[in-house]
Amino acid sequence: MSANPSVGSVARPVAIPVSQTMPWLIGALVLGLLVYYFIGIDEGATSVFGNSMVVHEFVHDARHFLGFPCH
Repeated sequence: MSANPSVGSVARPVAIPVSQTMPWLIGALVLGLLVYYFIGIDEGATSVFGNSMVVHEFVHDARHFLGFPCH
């Protein structure tokens, strides 16, 4: 037996106001840029945390897996 939708029911899209989604979009952008910096750009010498190689060594294998040159 097949299910037939009733004739009177119509799916209507829900409008989401930009004022509610903009903070989430900006937050996702900032988080994405931070992840990109720490995995792709941070070489340790110009690190946000001084001359520490901690972040570089922490994401070292991920850098190579994603195709970023490292050495």
